[in-house]
Amino acid sequence: MAPPRRLPVPWLKPGVFAGALVPLVALAWQGLNGTLGADPVAIALNRFGLLALIFLLASLAATPAKLLLGWTWPLRLRRMLGLFAFFYACVHFATYVAVDQRFDWPVLWADVTKRKFMVVGFAAFLLLLPLALTSTDASVRRLGLRRWKALHRLAYLAGVLAAVHFLWRVKLDIRQPLLYALVLGALLLVRVVDAVRTRRAKAQRQTSASAA
Repeated sequence: MAPPRRLPVPWLKPGVFAGALVPLVALAWQGLNGTLGADPVAIALNRFGLLALIFLLASLAATPAKLLLGWTWPLRLRRMLGLFAFFYACVHFATYVAVDQRFDWPVLWADVTKRKFMVVGFAAFLLLLPLALTSTDASVRRLGLRRWKALHRLAYLAGVLAAVHFLWRVKLDIRQPLLYALVLGALLLVRVVDAVRTRRAKAQRQTSASAA
């Protein structure tokens, strides 16, 4: 007997979309009420950057969740989660440029070219840009599925750079950035193991076909 067909969950995407905006609304509310802390700009910067990393990891976890647990529903959220990662990265960067440095271009240029944690953070942001721009179905058709997948593997590199940016940004307690780096490493390991298995299986099929 065939397994029962799972019905679509109509509230899944709207629910995740609304939930993804809750941290932004909460932070804005705290800022307006003066309850964001002694250094609200620094706190906002840190939260936006962390949110970008969290959503990026969540988007990268969709395929490993299918491989390890058989879950397919995270795949329907992968694009949205990736776009929220880019959104919060943009807010993080805009807050730094407009609020923290107030468009002081010489200082900004010095930061993104000389301070190593800023260099890798800015590189991660630049890598997310083409991924966000090519997140549409039309982009998949235009690039072709193979090239589109190759391009979007840059999300892992962006994640590595973002984790390094976080690690180098923290000066004392590095347990939190190390935790996110370990999560990213685990997700990458799952994909590497799956790729190796897929190649071996393909090679075995080709060998069997040649022998036949």
